[in-house]
Amino acid sequence: MGGRFVYWMNVSADLRIEHAAGEQGGGEWMRIGEPLHREFNRRARALSAMVQGRTIYETMEGFWPAARADESLPDFLREYGEIWTSKPKILVSRTRTSAGHNTTVAASIEELAELKSRTEGDIGVGGATVATGLLRAGLLDELLLFTHPVVLGAGRPLFDDQVAPVELDLLEHEAFDEGVLLHRYEVRYR
Repeated sequence: MGGRFVYWMNVSADLRIEHAAGEQGGGEWMRIGEPLHREFNRRARALSAMVQGRTIYETMEGFWPAARADESLPDFLREYGEIWTSKPKILVSRTRTSAGHNTTVAASIEELAELKSRTEGDIGVGGATVATGLLRAGLLDELLLFTHPVVLGAGRPLFDDQVAPVELDLLEHEAFDEGVLLHRYEVRYR
């Protein structure tokens, strides 16, 4: 049967993933408290693998491995550090040829299609460029969006320019503290 690519992202109400260049998933506009982060941990633990673009990967690589043992951090952050570090990951990059922390490197959508065919379960996707490539290739299966109650008005969109509309079917929704909403959608290709 193969795996399912799930694009997992924090977004604003106007579907921006960054307001300012370089936020890399950590903008001040996000409202990530303990209950929401515990949900991240639960869902990340259930993934078969993670696929991340170079920018997202390098941001994660710069923090989470050390976070595992940092006693100054709350337990739920240390837990995510352990999950991220130990989970099989695929770094999508044309410039890097190696990576640590249980990571292999892929340079093409074709390699990701092969990964999907030989993997069972959900494969988390991080990064707009990778997700857009998967969507254009008809390989993206789900969106898992954590929508924060803010309109940014500018910044990096959830997807790069898309050629044709894509319909979505709502699979799940949930509300968290601070007004953050989870929406999980199945991608329906025409």
